[in-house]
Amino acid sequence: MLPRRFAFASALALTIACGAAGGVLAQTPPNAIANPAVWPKAASPATITDAKTEAFITQLMSRMTVEEKVAQTIQADGASITPEELKQYRLGSVLVGGNSAPDGNDRASPQRWIEWIRAFRAAALDKRGDRQEIPIIFGVDAVHGHNNVVGATIFPHNVGLGAARDPDLIRRIGEVTAKEMAATGADWTFGPTVAVPRDERWGRAYEGYGEDPEIVKAYSGPMTLGLQGALEAGKPLAAGRVAGSAKHFLADGGTENGRDQGDAKISEADLVRLHNAGYPPAIEAGILSVMVSFSSWNGVKHTGNKSLLTDVLKGRMGFEGFVVGDWNAHGQVEGCTNTSCAQAYNAGMDMMMAPDSWKGLYDNTLAQVKAGQIPMARIDDAVRRILRVKVKAGLFADKRPLEGKLDLLGAPEHRAVAREAVRKSLVLLKNEGVLPLKSSAHVLVAGDGADDIGKASGGWTLTWQGTGNKNSDFPHGQSIYAGVAEAVKAGGGSAELSVTGDFQKKPDVAIVVFGENPYAEFQGDITSIEYQAGDKRDLALLKKLKAAGVPVVAVFLSGRPLWTNPELNASDAFVAAWLPGSEGGGVADVLVGDRAGKPRHDFQGKLSFSWPKRADQEPINVGDPGYDPLFAYGYGLSYAKPGKVPTLSEDPGAASAAANVDRYFVDGRTPPPWMMSASGAASLKAIDAGAQENARQATWSGEGFGVVGVMGSAVDLSRQTTGDMAVMFRYRVDAAPTKPVSLSLTCGESCRATVDVTSTLSGAKTGEWRTAKIKLSCFQAKGADMTHVLSPFGLWTTGPLTLSFTEIRLASNEGDAFCPA
Repeated sequence: MLPRRFAFASALALTIACGAAGGVLAQTPPNAIANPAVWPKAASPATITDAKTEAFITQLMSRMTVEEKVAQTIQADGASITPEELKQYRLGSVLVGGNSAPDGNDRASPQRWIEWIRAFRAAALDKRGDRQEIPIIFGVDAVHGHNNVVGATIFPHNVGLGAARDPDLIRRIGEVTAKEMAATGADWTFGPTVAVPRDERWGRAYEGYGEDPEIVKAYSGPMTLGLQGALEAGKPLAAGRVAGSAKHFLADGGTENGRDQGDAKISEADLVRLHNAGYPPAIEAGILSVMVSFSSWNGVKHTGNKSLLTDVLKGRMGFEGFVVGDWNAHGQVEGCTNTSCAQAYNAGMDMMMAPDSWKGLYDNTLAQVKAGQIPMARIDDAVRRILRVKVKAGLFADKRPLEGKLDLLGAPEHRAVAREAVRKSLVLLKNEGVLPLKSSAHVLVAGDGADDIGKASGGWTLTWQGTGNKNSDFPHGQSIYAGVAEAVKAGGGSAELSVTGDFQKKPDVAIVVFGENPYAEFQGDITSIEYQAGDKRDLALLKKLKAAGVPVVAVFLSGRPLWTNPELNASDAFVAAWLPGSEGGGVADVLVGDRAGKPRHDFQGKLSFSWPKRADQEPINVGDPGYDPLFAYGYGLSYAKPGKVPTLSEDPGAASAAANVDRYFVDGRTPPPWMMSASGAASLKAIDAGAQENARQATWSGEGFGVVGVMGSAVDLSRQTTGDMAVMFRYRVDAAPTKPVSLSLTCGESCRATVDVTSTLSGAKTGEWRTAKIKLSCFQAKGADMTHVLSPFGLWTTGPLTLSFTEIRLASNEGDAFCPA
C-alpha cells in the first residue's frame, strides 16, 4: 500500500484516451487469462459465516438503497475525508496510508489515535433519517508490528523473519500485533504479505519472507491465525484479534527487473508455482480479505483481470471474504481513472481503495450501477462479502475490551517476543573466531546504525519511508548499542559509542553497525545490488579500525542481500541483521557471551534469500539454471557449526556502476554521478557543522549573477515526481538575501524550471539550521521534463547571500513539502 499523497495514476490517466467506464478496451492477451483448472483448490473455512449471519445480511441488504450499497464498496484515507463527510457518504471503510495520521501528525499519541478512530466510527453510525447503521472497518498497515503508532512493539521485517524458519514465532508475532492494534481501536491490518520476491532490486523485497515459496507457504497460515485466531461458527473474532488481508495478489515479487508496480512476464505455471503459494494456506486459515497488487501479469493489471480475481481467487480457490484494491490502483486499469473504473468492479474487486479520489469514484460508480454498466448482482455480491467480514470481525457488536489499554503497546511480554525474533533472524555469514564476545571486554560500538532505532526498523515505521525517526519516537525500544552496553555491563565490561570509530582507549573489539537507510516501495528500487557503489564510506570505517589493530564485527542492516565482498573482507565477523526493529538487545544476546566468552544464545538464522557473489548477479534464486551465489539459500554459520570464508574477489562484475538518483550532497560528499560547483558571482568552501568538513558554505558576492548547483548525467525522476517526492536541503542562512533567489531544476539546454525561494530563505533566522522540501511536482508544473534531469538543484541570485548546506537529496513528502508561491 502507498501513502496518502501517492497519486500515481493521476499522471497515467492523462494518457488514457478512454477514461469513461464502458469504453472500448483492447482484448486481453491469451497469456494473461488464467485457466482455473491448473490452480490449486482451496476454500475458506465454513466457519467464516453461518446461516444466521447470512440471514442478517440478507435482511440488512433488503433495506439498503443503491447509494448505501455503493458506499460500502469504497474506502477513503483518513487524511482525505472528515467525520462530517463520512456522516453524509457512509463509506464502507477508512484507512490510514503510510504518511497518514491523526491531525497529520505521524507522532500522534496513542490516545489521539483512539479519539481519531472513534470519531470516524461514530460518524458512520450517525442516525439520519432511515439510513442503515453500518459500521466502518478501519484499516492500517501493521506490517511489522503496529508500526504506525509511537510506543508499539516493532518486529523485524519479514526478510529477517524468513531467516528464522519458525512458523510458531510468526503466529505469536501476529497475536502481539493484533493486541496492540486492538488497544488503539484499529480493526483490520493489510497483512500478511505473502509476496515471493525474486529480484532483490525491488524496493519491497524486505516485505517478503524468502525467495522460495516454501517459507511463504509455511508462514501465511500461522500469521493469519495469529492475527485473526481460528474462526468459530456463529462467533465473531475473539477479543484482541483483528481482520487480516493477504497481499498483494499476485506476483508483486515477480516483476521484470524488480520494478515496483511492474509487469510479471512469466508463464501461468510459474505464476501458480512461485507466487500463489501463500494464498491457499491463508484462505484455509480463514483470511478475511485479500489485497490486489498494483502490478500486472503479461501486460494486464491484476485489478482488472477477471480470470484471476473471479475465476481463480473466488472460484477455484474458494475465497469467501472480500477483495480490496491498493492505493488508487484501479486508476491504472486500461480505460480507467482514479474516479471511474467499472472494469475493476466487473473483474471482481469488492472494495476500492480510493484514498483521495473517493468522492468522484462514489459519484461515477453510482451512475454506472444505475446505468447497468456494473450489474446490480455484482454490487450485491461485493456488499455481502464486505458485510460478512464486518460481522465476523465483531464490528456490529462493537465490543472492544482491549481498546484504551495502552499499556499493551510495547508491553514487556510483547517486547520479549520481538527480542526472540531478532535473535532467531540473525544470520552469521563469517566468523574468524572473534565471536562470541566476552562480556568482560571493552567494546567500541561504531557506525551510523549503532544507536539509531529508526535505521534498524527500516521503512513502514511511523512514516511511509521510515525516515525522520529519532530514538525518542520508540519510548519502549532499545538500540543495538544500548543492548550491547547492557550486556557487557552485566559481565563487568564496558561499551563506548562512537559513530565515526574514534576512541580514547583502544577497545578489545569493535562492533560496527551499518547498512541501508530506511526506504519503502519504489523509492527503494535499485538498479545495482552493490552496497555503497562509488561511495564506500562504511568500508573506510571498517578498514580504519582494522588498521588500528582492532578486531571488527560487522552488523549489516539491510532489507535484502547486497554485494558486500569488500566489507566482508574487512571484517573478522559479519552478521546479516536485516531490519531488526526496536529490540536491539536481541542482537547483543547472540553477539555477547558470558565473562568467559561462552555463548548465551547461538545463531539460528539461515538465509531465505541467496547472497550474491557479484554485483551484477540479480536476479539470483535457488533452483535457477547456473545458480552460483556467494552464500546459498539456507546458508548460516553458528557457534556450534563454524565455517571458513576465504578472501573474496572485490571485482563487482560487469555494469555495476552506481545508479544514484536521489543523493546529491550527504556526509560532506557529493556522491557519483553528481558534482557540486559554483559559477559566476558565487563561490563554495568546505566548513565544519558538527563534523569535519561535512558542510559547504556558498557565498554570492552580489556582483552579478551567481549559481551554486549539483550537475550530473541525466536521470529519470518521473516516478519520484508522481510519488510526491521532494528536493530536500538542510541549510543555514549566514547572510540574508537582498534580491530574489531562485531554485531551478535543469533538464536540457533549453529545459529549465524555476521556483522562487526568496521568502523561504528570508524567513529563516540567521545562524539557525533549517530544512526545506520543495516538491518535484512544482518543477514539473512549470514544464520540466522529469525523465531527463541533468541538475536537480541549482540556487541562483544576483544579490549578496551566504548559505551553508549539510544535505541535499530527495525525500518523502511527510506533510512538510510545498511549492513556493
